[in-house]
Amino acid sequence: MPDALDATPYDALLLLSFGGPEGPDDVVPFLENVTRGRGIPKERLKEVGRHYFQFGGVSPINDQNRALLEALRKDFADHGLDLPVYWGNRNWAPYLTDTLREMAADGRRRILVLATSAYASYSGCRQYRENLADALATLRAEGVELPEIDKLRHYFNHPGFVEPMVDGVLRALADLPEDVRAGAHIAFTTHSIPTSAADSSGPVEAHGEGGAYVEQHLDVAQLIADAVRERTGIDHPWRLVYQSRSGAPHIPWLEPDICDHLEERHAAGAPAVVMAPIGFVSDHMEVLYDLDTEATAKARELGLPVRRSATVGADPRFAAAVRELITERAAVERGLQVTPCALGALGPSHDVCPVGCCPARVPRPAAAGADSPYA
Repeated sequence: MPDALDATPYDALLLLSFGGPEGPDDVVPFLENVTRGRGIPKERLKEVGRHYFQFGGVSPINDQNRALLEALRKDFADHGLDLPVYWGNRNWAPYLTDTLREMAADGRRRILVLATSAYASYSGCRQYRENLADALATLRAEGVELPEIDKLRHYFNHPGFVEPMVDGVLRALADLPEDVRAGAHIAFTTHSIPTSAADSSGPVEAHGEGGAYVEQHLDVAQLIADAVRERTGIDHPWRLVYQSRSGAPHIPWLEPDICDHLEERHAAGAPAVVMAPIGFVSDHMEVLYDLDTEATAKARELGLPVRRSATVGADPRFAAAVRELITERAAVERGLQVTPCALGALGPSHDVCPVGCCPARVPRPAAAGADSPYA
């Protein structure tokens, strides 16, 4: 096994996230960043931003990233791992390009990236890699000496990601009224994406119906359902469902939607449902609005008892998992033999995204992969 305290050759970790507004005046500029190049009028963005305005124009994701940063730094310090942690976002301050510029000025030459997305997909992996390439291109044009960047593998089936979600489902079940608890169904939720993007997610050889995106979520859902059965003695029915669709109506996206699923489960006689957002690292806006507000309102309308289980967030077990992923990858880079840690049927994901993995509709340069122009 690798030395648990050694991150060599890496000299920094970059927490890379989506970003979000931190006040009402930020909402439309933030959405302009998210939708840049799509020609969406400002008035339409104000309509899209109504979810944020309901929460004072503040997305919880930035505070959640600050909490994760604190958890990572504490875990590293407690275990003697001398690795500074930085934070950059795709769509809001602190912006990725600014953070990479700061890291280069600090002399960081070999950087590992932790993206706040656990699964394979264009928006959850390759788009982050494209953002890294864009930032590196900007810094190169400024004459900055570019650091070498690698991305941590997908961690959807690492015990430190799965086990906190198991506990969250158990707590949600325990919070249901006793007379409906044993018969409760579990709706494992994740972000809906176009079926074409799902089908092409993951390495080329893994492409099939649903691609790696659906396959990975199903594997995690099965892991959690099995663990719940082992700890409670009850085999709760479950299904993978989707939320947060944002595309044009004529384009097929993954279904069923969580609200449609709640209606179907109610009609079928399910006494209660636990909504388990396994596709999300933290309780950001799409969890707070789409589940805690919209889906919960639908359940109330139906008279269907529901509970929403917790995401992983800054759970110390997740911070420990990140540390383990770092030392695992560092050992590989040093040429050591490593047994990657992973649960379920799929095994550990690849360390380096291969050519053709999670392709974009329009090909663009992407860093931190086999096809990186910055290798």
